[in-house]
Amino acid sequence: MVGRGFQFDLSDSCASHSHLLILGLILVYYTTLASYVQGVSCKSKNFFSKYQHCTLHPDGVHDLNCYGKPKNLGMITCMWRPGNLTSEKTYTLAIQQPDKKNKYCKAYTNIRELSQGKIPVFEVYNIVAEVFENSESNCTKAVFKDSPKHLLLCSPPYHASFSRHSGKLDVDVRWQQEDAEFIKYYSVRYKALGSLSWNEPPMQSHNGVRCTVENLNSSLVYTVQIQCVTNEKCSQCPWSQHYTVSPELTAQPVIVNLQDTDIAEKKGRRLLSLNWTFPAKELHDHYYVTIGKASGEASQRIKTSRSEIRLSLSYSAYHLSISAVNNVSTSPAVSKTIPQREDIPSECSLAWQNCQLKSVVDEKLNITVHSNTSFTVYWKDDLIKTYVCYSVEWREKGHKAVHKPFYQDAVNQRTLSHLPEPLEPYKRYSISLHTRPNKETCDMKYINNSESTYGTTQFYFIEGSPISAPINISSYNVTLSSAVLQWSSILEEDVRGFLLGYIIYYTEYKGTSTERNITVDPEFDTYKLENLKKGTAYQVQISGFTQAGAGVRSTPMVFVTNHQGYFDLSLSGVIIIFVVVSALLIVGSVITKRAKVILWPSIPNPGNSDAMQKIEGPCGVELLESINTLKVEEWDTNSLQIIEKEPVVPPSMLPSVLPLLHNLDDEEDSPETNCNWTHTDTEDATEDILSDDATDTFSNIKQTNFQSSPFPFSSEYTTMEMFQQAMPQSIPETTAITQAMESDPEDTPLTVGKPGLDYIGQFGTSPVSDSEEMATIL
Repeated sequence: MVGRGFQFDLSDSCASHSHLLILGLILVYYTTLASYVQGVSCKSKNFFSKYQHCTLHPDGVHDLNCYGKPKNLGMITCMWRPGNLTSEKTYTLAIQQPDKKNKYCKAYTNIRELSQGKIPVFEVYNIVAEVFENSESNCTKAVFKDSPKHLLLCSPPYHASFSRHSGKLDVDVRWQQEDAEFIKYYSVRYKALGSLSWNEPPMQSHNGVRCTVENLNSSLVYTVQIQCVTNEKCSQCPWSQHYTVSPELTAQPVIVNLQDTDIAEKKGRRLLSLNWTFPAKELHDHYYVTIGKASGEASQRIKTSRSEIRLSLSYSAYHLSISAVNNVSTSPAVSKTIPQREDIPSECSLAWQNCQLKSVVDEKLNITVHSNTSFTVYWKDDLIKTYVCYSVEWREKGHKAVHKPFYQDAVNQRTLSHLPEPLEPYKRYSISLHTRPNKETCDMKYINNSESTYGTTQFYFIEGSPISAPINISSYNVTLSSAVLQWSSILEEDVRGFLLGYIIYYTEYKGTSTERNITVDPEFDTYKLENLKKGTAYQVQISGFTQAGAGVRSTPMVFVTNHQGYFDLSLSGVIIIFVVVSALLIVGSVITKRAKVILWPSIPNPGNSDAMQKIEGPCGVELLESINTLKVEEWDTNSLQIIEKEPVVPPSMLPSVLPLLHNLDDEEDSPETNCNWTHTDTEDATEDILSDDATDTFSNIKQTNFQSSPFPFSSEYTTMEMFQQAMPQSIPETTAITQAMESDPEDTPLTVGKPGLDYIGQFGTSPVSDSEEMATIL
């Protein structure tokens, strides 16, 4: 009973489910039928009689086209374009499929849209479609005829993207989902903007998604259209809309200013200010600024329309690039590497090779290495009160940095194990600790304004002694007992540890003295050796040392201390200078005199002339007084005459007097001779002349009256030439003497001329009166 009842119940349940299934199928059928547009039969002739007056007109309804989809066989859609003859329009669409026996005709009236879809048709019969544009005054129509096999249409892509580079155009399209599986290839045609003709033939893609057009002009704007390639499932492939493709960006931005400054209120942060320009300003839409950590931990791309940007960064190294962008291309990027800031501890100098790692109280960061894959980072400040996310970056100089972020909220240290790359011995590593304010995740999401640098230091996995020595060792300021040494530091890669100092080894060259050494701090590259022996050669070598010990020594350098001191050298110098100056004075005086004679010859002084007798002292005054008593009674242009009636020199005495007169040219005048002149009477004149040898000559012609001379002279001396101008010389001197000898001594005056006399002393400058005449004595 129980089993049967259960079976019955089960049978009743199955029967009820069958009834529900049938009802569901019926509902779906009627729903599908309801979705189709219900047309009216147009088989009767009365239907088309109403549209007999409708004509084909260029300004009426046109471009009727009907198509179906590959996945919806037996259903078509018809579309058309309106006419221009009326503003208020309604449309009637008639679909006919005639066969041999029956004629299928359906009409769709009062259509106010420009299309009609979901029209059922038979796949085996040709289709004739007519659309009528109804109006009160005019009626136009359009006709479409085709086979249902040719009505399968694949629509243009609903999305197309373009990318230009190197004179090429990459096209990427997306098709409607109902058409995508039937489209295998597509074609692209293009033309320069404003051109009337398209390229022929169109470019065809290698698949249904991407296509590349080559040999384009990078600077031109192009118009592009796309259509699928027809096949059995896509018998219709209309062209897409027109796409405008911008020119290709071929220039790169130019960085004009880059400033890296500290942010005072944020320790461990720096402000990076960047400005740039782009040559083709009118072609780009915006810029992309890409900033990423050199370690590769993270990067960020920032879009900006301005040609400047400000970034808040830590002291890490960064890679930065800037590109201009338009809708089809990206310009070549300008790249810049932002170097790491070296925050060296206080006990380290700026040079890498002079850095020392020591445990000091104020050191912010310290490293303890456990193995080549593990080390512990210690920091001083209690950062866990503010930060829980950190990142450590370490790198060998010249290599890419390695990073490792971590979370720490308990102690001020972190042990890092299983390093991405093992540490190498004798290599120096720089390590930085960064703090991150984001507590949700310690991985960096953004570069800008995301972290600060707490500190930086250096460490070695294993230290070694230097494998090279200081170079360019030299000496200077060498004295009797000292010398200054100078050298160049050891190359960093050869130090192999933290340099603790230099050792200077020196000893006497080729001597038996013991070698001595001196330790110098690593920041120095000069040292003064003292307490040396004078005049002694010394050999010097220098080496560096680390915690692992002293390195190799340098090539020996030899220098010699001085033999004598500064005082000895000064005395020798003084002696040498004295000898040189004395020689110059001796030789130079002779040379100076000769040069003076040649370059500045002496002008003769008339007072020193042999032909001049200057009247000086009482002798001259006495002579002037005697001459002043004489009167010139007659002026003779040929000779000077003494107005006396008796001869001064008797004829009998002339032979003996004439030689004396001729010798006057060879004798020098002297004060003694001048002073022997005396005033005598005319009777004693002959005796005075012949008795005194010092008065053999009559030195000058004296004026009888100084105030009345008609021949004033401009100076104390005058020349014979000027005298002769005043006294014409028509008769030679020798002639005058001869005449005097031949004439009567009583009647002929004696005229004696001295040929060697060049100057005549001037005794007065005042002109003579008309009543007075000049009297002179030779």
